[in-house]
Amino acid sequence: MPDIQVKLPDGSTKVVPEGSTVRDVASSIGPRLAAAAVVGRVEGALVDLDAPVRDGQAVEILTESSPVSLDVLRHSAAHVMAEAVKDLFPTARFAIGPAVEDGFYYDFDVERPFTPEDLTAIETRMREIAAEELPFRRGELDRLEALDAFEGQPYKQELISELPPAEAISIYTQGGFTDLCRGPHIPDTGRLRAFALMKVAGAYWRGDSSRPMLQRIYGTAWWSQKDLDAYLTRLEEAEKRDHRKLGRELDLFSFNEAAGAALPLYHQKGARVLRLLQEWERAELYRRGYEELITPHIYKADTWRISGHYDNYRENMYFFTIDEGEGRVTEYGIKPMNCPGHIFVYKSAVRSYRDLPLRWFEFGTVYRHELSGVVHGLMRARGFTQDDAHIFCTPEQVVPEVQAMLDIVDWAMGTFGFEYTAEVSTRPEKSMGTDEQWEIATANLFQALDERGLPYEVNPGDGAFYGPKIDIKLKDAIGRTWQCATIQVDFQNPQRFEMTYRTAENTEAQPVMLHRTILGSMERFFGILIEHYAGAFPTWLAPVQAVLVPIAERHNGYAREVAGKLASFGVRVEVDDANEPMRAKIAKAQAAKVPYMLVVGDKEASDGTVGVRERSQGDLGPMELGAFLERVYERSPLPRAYPPAGPLGGHPVELTDFPE
Repeated sequence: MPDIQVKLPDGSTKVVPEGSTVRDVASSIGPRLAAAAVVGRVEGALVDLDAPVRDGQAVEILTESSPVSLDVLRHSAAHVMAEAVKDLFPTARFAIGPAVEDGFYYDFDVERPFTPEDLTAIETRMREIAAEELPFRRGELDRLEALDAFEGQPYKQELISELPPAEAISIYTQGGFTDLCRGPHIPDTGRLRAFALMKVAGAYWRGDSSRPMLQRIYGTAWWSQKDLDAYLTRLEEAEKRDHRKLGRELDLFSFNEAAGAALPLYHQKGARVLRLLQEWERAELYRRGYEELITPHIYKADTWRISGHYDNYRENMYFFTIDEGEGRVTEYGIKPMNCPGHIFVYKSAVRSYRDLPLRWFEFGTVYRHELSGVVHGLMRARGFTQDDAHIFCTPEQVVPEVQAMLDIVDWAMGTFGFEYTAEVSTRPEKSMGTDEQWEIATANLFQALDERGLPYEVNPGDGAFYGPKIDIKLKDAIGRTWQCATIQVDFQNPQRFEMTYRTAENTEAQPVMLHRTILGSMERFFGILIEHYAGAFPTWLAPVQAVLVPIAERHNGYAREVAGKLASFGVRVEVDDANEPMRAKIAKAQAAKVPYMLVVGDKEASDGTVGVRERSQGDLGPMELGAFLERVYERSPLPRAYPPAGPLGGHPVELTDFPE
């Protein structure tokens, strides 16, 4: 049998017999690699270890250290779970079972809902299947063979019927279970060593509420028990930090079905935090040459036709009609984005190259039609406010403006101590514009990142329909990743809305439109902060910074006097004059995660001081008001509400220094 030559990732080549598989290539490199191999990549495509290789092909062997391999493990775990369900519930009908972030799921049509006891039995059967070390075998069928093989499985047959007629249909079998699947899979079920079934939820077939409701079992799988235990610990910590739970407990926000699903209602304290975030960011944006706009919440449907949203984003929007009288009916759309208003402001005057770049921002509330099954507290709401901005510039200004945006991202993430990474998303299948425009726009983003020295990954085909984008992903206190900031280069809207500026040569040219957010959805970022800090906001962001705790009723007057003086200098303060013991008041303030409790009694009233207690450090002892004021402001990124440096008029701040 003649030999063939394959290319390895390090640039070297390997000679193997014709007819060799990926597994054979791994074995030819070394027995340790062969034992560790999970899946292969041939000419960039993921394949099973039993997949054949041909002469000249690029071959890569992936082990458990590859993130891609973990997805393969989880998809295989879904198949093992399906086999366990088939064994325990023989009449079950099967839908789909993909890998998802941190785990997998499978949808089943069964005669009754699964119970917790069912999950225990399914997990036990999965362990038995894993112990059998059953190999995953790939096969191919034509359409008629596949329909026959999945007789009695309507969901599988529906999927088969939608495949191109001439396409070979792949199946995978392990033990006595065969599933419709593209693969690839781990070599055998024995590789499934650390997994757990998490919960059951209802899920409509294909997300369509008019289709059958299925039972979705969620699970997680990891390469080691240590990794699984760490993940379960993170879940426990995440549950304690759940922003929905803390939002109720700390009286920050609520939802009401009478108002509508996924439409947050901010209470006084939640509104205060959001406004503080906006004030903090607004001051910095003005400093960086931005100006603020306020634009409408609705526009005529023709606006959305021009922008491309009507054809490319309509399913995510809310449209309605208005009777204008005299038989005239006008269709309007509620804005899912703030772009059109900023474009209309641009077009309200003649623009010159001397005006550019124009940097306009808006804390604009938008509305998007999210399916009820995917909304999640503040993290994914139907109504939310974006810290949106649009920069109108010349082509030569794109790269420096993108770099300036990245600098704002760095400033913002640094304020909260977030580590972050970048991802560039390229042209999606459903998009507008020429290949040349997309290539130039994408190259601009790459150049800005490269020159700044910010590492990034590429996410092919996930850009906006009008342009490529940079997504910024931050890591929170328990290691979870969240997507927040985004930067987009757009040649389409300026062209479609016929936007121009006068060049130095007195000709007409089209500006480039840059879209960007820094925090992204304010709701989502608020939710992230709640969970990141477990509700204990830093002092500068806390809705209530200090609670005055009078020891006895006779101290209430002094407590209110101190509170009034502190409030006049910008401290957000409350007085707890309830007829309760001091310890109960302190415990209440601790539960509300207030940064400081200021205890006042006879001595404090006599000395003009407060007894300072910090929520995590405990008792800090007596403190003059000026010293406490300095402590409140020392790490605040917000402007001070009083002159800096502590002394006023050349002496320490005392109660008498505060304005009446």
